[in-house]
Amino acid sequence: MYLDSFSDNSFETNCWLIGADGTDDAIVVDPGFSPQRIRALLVAAGKRPRAVLATHGHFDHIGSAAEFCGDELPFYIHEADVPALSDPQGWGAGHEVPPVPVKDVRTVIDGAVLTFAGFRIEVMHTPGHTPGSACFLTDGWVLSGDLVFAGSIGRTDFPNSSPRDMQRSLQRFLELPDPHDVFPGHGPRTTVGRERSRNPFLAEL
Repeated sequence: MYLDSFSDNSFETNCWLIGADGTDDAIVVDPGFSPQRIRALLVAAGKRPRAVLATHGHFDHIGSAAEFCGDELPFYIHEADVPALSDPQGWGAGHEVPPVPVKDVRTVIDGAVLTFAGFRIEVMHTPGHTPGSACFLTDGWVLSGDLVFAGSIGRTDFPNSSPRDMQRSLQRFLELPDPHDVFPGHGPRTTVGRERSRNPFLAEL
């Protein structure tokens, strides 16, 4: 599998670049910053982007989506977080940031299936951090966004956050198989089993 990422930005937000073996296609997940860097990494790997996925609508995860997508690439986000594209402050941005005018916005819902870059990716709606937070699942791994990190979980003190929804979403995360790799929105990769046994925020669920 092709897997690359970078997080050298002020929020330490992970941008993930992923593609299956046997294809030159790739998907880009959470392009918050540095669209030129994303393109350079893909070119260096001999990959071409086919779609952009957003785990949620916070600006540090979608801030460069419009510039990166341009006129060609579709941008997938849960329908409940679409307002974040035009109202970043209402979705938790703590400072003045501009709207994100993505041209080809395609909404997803829980259970939707996307087929890109050699993967069949299922959308798992996991609200709490934001109303439209979502995980993206395929065989053996999950992109968890700001639901679960290595040893921690996402915040629920932003506008539109919901601690109650977060609890339900974390319980749903724990239904995933222990061997699944977890590629989070911040911090190092982990596994479902490691977080089940070591993450103090999941201990009482």
